[in-house]
Amino acid sequence: HDYPWDIYSLKELLHATNSFHDDNKIGEGGFGSVYWGRTSKGVEIAVKRLKAMSAKAEMEFAVEVEILGRVRHENLLSLRGFYAGGDERLIVYDYMPNHSLMTHLHGQMSNDLLLDWPRRMNVIIGSAEGVAYLHHEANPHIIHRDIKASNVLLDSNFRAKVADFGFAKLIPDGVSHLTTRVKGTLGYLAPEYAMWGKVSESCDVYSFGILLLEIVSARKPIQKLPDGLKRDIVQWVTPHVLNGEYDKIADPKLKGKVDGAQLRAVVTVALRCVNGDPEKRPRMEEVVQWLKGGILAGERRNKEIAAAAAKVEDEEDDETDYERFGTGEFELGSSKHGAKIR
Repeated sequence: HDYPWDIYSLKELLHATNSFHDDNKIGEGGFGSVYWGRTSKGVEIAVKRLKAMSAKAEMEFAVEVEILGRVRHENLLSLRGFYAGGDERLIVYDYMPNHSLMTHLHGQMSNDLLLDWPRRMNVIIGSAEGVAYLHHEANPHIIHRDIKASNVLLDSNFRAKVADFGFAKLIPDGVSHLTTRVKGTLGYLAPEYAMWGKVSESCDVYSFGILLLEIVSARKPIQKLPDGLKRDIVQWVTPHVLNGEYDKIADPKLKGKVDGAQLRAVVTVALRCVNGDPEKRPRMEEVVQWLKGGILAGERRNKEIAAAAAKVEDEEDDETDYERFGTGEFELGSSKHGAKIR
């Protein structure tokens, strides 16, 4: 195989991460921990250190390295390299300086509002394109199985990078769904997957629909209510949609700096994605087209409105010039203003 990755030495990665020092730890998951590091060449990296290798973890390592080695798309987190030796299994990625969507929607950076509305729209289109690539372009097709806010990372330009293919199963051509043990995160799981373990691309579409609602509202997929009950984001959003109260769906921290038409477009697509019947959910390529249509049409419309407003202002400027006509500031015929007067 001619893979576009490096095989790192253990010494190199120990040096980069200060021997996996706690101060360098930037994440934790069922698989192990993630550490920030800087290579001898000065490149910032993220190193995923898998827990002691059981046969299962060994399998996951092999799967992740194999998949990541094949996947190259600007909205997917690419593998830089790996190390396998003794008990250590280390996977090296590009470091993402703006962390994850989770950090900006619910975490310590949510009050900084770095994720304004236009950035959220870019993240939505980028992450949709990343997942669509996994489903439709990658060969064999890949079902992510754990799409959620903490698995959408943001680079220095806030471009979305969908990460963590550890759960992904390679789907052979011609297999519509595989039945497996349920993995993934509550709140994002499609009902048929949660109940019967049926995996298909439409499970990812469901999770992506939940993620869309989360991005525009900054609400968690499952909310604990004061009376101890839980309410999922679809139950919360549905009455607002039925009443046409889209303004109540938008993240209140944005203080109304939201494009209403784009918000409606995203919520409409999201609700199609979370249809209880997997057969009725769209494919990710359709989701990308709809989102681009709704979001980019909104941007075009805003530009047209701005241009029209500027034109009106120009014309109003001309009007005020006429008011000053005759005050001696303009000579008849000596300027465009005068020439217009008949």
